[in-house]
This record gives sequence, structure tokens and C-alpha cells, in this order.
Amino acid sequence: MALQFIVPQFIDVEDKIIGPISVRQFVLFLVGGAVVVLDYQLLYRATGNFIFFILSALVIVALTFTFAFAKVNGQQFHKFLLNVLISTKYPGLRVWNKDVNRIDYIRKVEPAAPAAPTYTKKALTPTKLTQISLVVDTGGAYHDDENVAFDLDTINRRESLYTPSGRT
Repeated sequence: MALQFIVPQFIDVEDKIIGPISVRQFVLFLVGGAVVVLDYQLLYRATGNFIFFILSALVIVALTFTFAFAKVNGQQFHKFLLNVLISTKYPGLRVWNKDVNRIDYIRKVEPAAPAAPTYTKKALTPTKLTQISLVVDTGGAYHDDENVAFDLDTINRRESLYTPSGRT
């Protein structure tokens, strides 16, 4: 009897604990609320300036909602921000490979590519040009394998037929 295993599906969907809010979002809201309370203690209680407290609390709430709900290209915002910071810190390292660190990447020297071979065209000989012109002139009725010998007088007579007033 074969063993059957249950394969988990939808592993990228977070578990919801309170309505549509996941555990990660709930923790972010708790941290954002704690920062607002700390902001209240420092700005309003210590200095007595309520306007600065409200402005800074709005910025903190906006950042909290951004980190909790925003997604960029299907990634959560904090992962996207971390990727942006890493790519600005290491702009030359553009390949994602867990096993290779930056020192190995710098030490790796790529071998020089072999030079591309150069091709030269063979020049067309007068006899070959004559054969090609015969194929074109006869509409394909002339075949190269018939071994017909041509002399220069025959070729000159043919050319004089196509030039105006018979001049070459």
C-alpha cells in the first residue's frame, strides 16, 4: 500500500486572526501604537507641543499602514524595502545565489571568449556569372548540369542583344 502525503497549498497566504488582519499586520499595529505612545510621552508631555505630536503621529500611522498593507510587485513592503537597500549597498552584485558571497563573485574570472571565425566570399568567375545569367534569362529552363560550353563570342552576341542599338 502506497503512502499518501498531504501537500500544503496556498502557503503564501498568511493566517488571519482578527477579520482580514494577519498576525504580521497585528504585530505591526502593536509596534506602531507603542511608537505613537512613546512619541506622546516625548513630544507632548516633555515639550507640551501638541501640533508636533499630531504631525509625527500621522507620519508614524502612515508608515505603519504602509508596512502592514502595501505590496510592491507581489512582495510585502518591508521585504521590498530590504531588497532595495541591499541592491543600493551592493550595486555590482546582481545575481541572487545563496551559496556565493561577494568575495567569491569578485575572484571569479570568466575565460575569454574565442575569436569568431572570419568568412570570406568566393569571387564569382565569368563562367559562373554566365551560367547564372542564363538561368535567369531562360526562366529556370537552363540547368547547370547539362555541360554546355560557351565561348566569348556567344556571350558578346547575347549581350549586344540587350544593349541599345547593339553597342557594348
